[in-house]
Parts: sequence; structure tokens; C-alpha cells
Amino acid sequence: MQVVSISSLKGGVGKTSVTTGLASAALAAGIPTLVVDLDPHADATTALGVKPSDQTDIGRLLKNARRGDLAGNTVPSGWVATAARHSRARTSTLDVAMGSAYSGIYDRPDLGRRDQRRLATLLSRVEGYSLVLIDCPPSLNGLTRIAWTASNKVLLVAEPGLFSVAGTERTMRALELFRREFAPDLKTAGIVANRVRSTSDEHTFRLREMRQMFGGLLLSPTIPEQANWQQIQGAAHSVHHWPGESARQASGYFDDLLKSVVDSGRMRSRSPKR
Repeated sequence: MQVVSISSLKGGVGKTSVTTGLASAALAAGIPTLVVDLDPHADATTALGVKPSDQTDIGRLLKNARRGDLAGNTVPSGWVATAARHSRARTSTLDVAMGSAYSGIYDRPDLGRRDQRRLATLLSRVEGYSLVLIDCPPSLNGLTRIAWTASNKVLLVAEPGLFSVAGTERTMRALELFRREFAPDLKTAGIVANRVRSTSDEHTFRLREMRQMFGGLLLSPTIPEQANWQQIQGAAHSVHHWPGESARQASGYFDDLLKSVVDSGRMRSRSPKR
């Protein structure tokens, strides 16, 4: 099971959009996937079409990590039924560990080593998923550290703008320090440039700067700005099943990005054990 944290120091760069785009690509590819919504705003939970339920949210599961039943408290994404209608075939699993403001109690800078292992403890008792995507809050406080401790890889999201590029450089330094102290096996999946405008001279300049700064860590493809992305997310819909040419192109970008981020050879289609 590969566990990938999607992180950014700066808010507003489309971190959740990248998370849901990768989830959409995984669903289309038949990869059993769990999305853990660690952002207290819970935007990924909303975008994934999760309906209110009696399941325990991720914040309360973290509080009771020693006995918490993560597998028994995941909720199927609302996208699965849509995917089944489009494919007319049995689709793969896409489950969500629901986000909530309650998880914010752990988003503090002084989180101890024991608390950092709370999500890793919950995930250690989960079986059947080939991929776990963790949507982190836009900070380097406790929740991001909890996510990194539980992960195999970290994917960083940045816009080709001055402050976002500078923030990504700081995040890379913080990630290296965290790796040395807490997680020597943690890998950097790469950096994805999101919301790229090909007609912007500033974006062209910053992309060139990012290639110089980060080299091969800057992943291909970059993700262009999509005019109807807010509409897709507002409708709680998978981009792979949204009509129109622009959505079809975006789906292709996320298919390629998923292949860049994870080792597709290790993915297996199977249903999680409950």
C-alpha cells in the first residue's frame, strides 16, 4: 500500500484539486484508493461527494488512534456510482476518511513524536487499498507532520508564482529536516506545478526558475488552469466523468501525473476488507 501526502506550505495553490484529480485518475484506473482528508476545512470530503453519515470523522479517530477503527469508518465517494453508470461495469473502490474541524486540535507546532504516529497507527490496521492519498492542510504544523509520518511519499503542490515557489523551497528544506529526524525512508514524490497559464509571461518565467531550482523533482505534466474546475468540484463530480473537451484533457493530465507519483506496477485491483 502506497501512502502519499499532498502538501503545500502556501494555501490557495490547488492542493485539494490535485488530491481529487489524482483520486479521479485512480478510480478510472481501477486502483482501490482511500482519501484521508486531514485538512480541517474538509474540502476534499465535500468535493468527493461524501454524504452525511454516522461514521466517525478522521479527527476523532486520531484522538482514539490506539483503538480507532479507520476501516469501519470510511465512506464511499459519491463518484463511484457515477463511474459505474458511465462504464456500465463494476468499478473500483474510492473511500474517504471524512475531514472535520475537530482534527485542528492536532495542528499545532509542538506535536510530540507519539502524537505524530496517530495516523500511522490507524492505517496499520487497514487492508485492501493499493493507494492512500492524504490531503494535508496548508501548513507545516502537526497535521502535516502526522501525514508525513504515515506516508511513503510526499507530493508538493505549487503555483508558478513568486510566493508559492519560495514557499515550496522552504517546504523542501523542512521535509529534509523531518526526514533526518523522524522518517529516513520518506521519499519526495516530486513537485507538481498547478494552475499554469501558458499565456502568462510570469508563469513561463517561474516555471523556468522552478526547473533550475528543483531539477528532476518538477514533475511532468504541469497542470493547466481549468476554467470550469470550480464547477466540477461544486457539483462533487469526478473530472474523468465531466463532459467537455477541457475536462477530457484535464483527465489525461491527472492520469499521467498519477503514473509519475506512484509505482503503477505495484497497484492491484481488489476490494478493502471491512
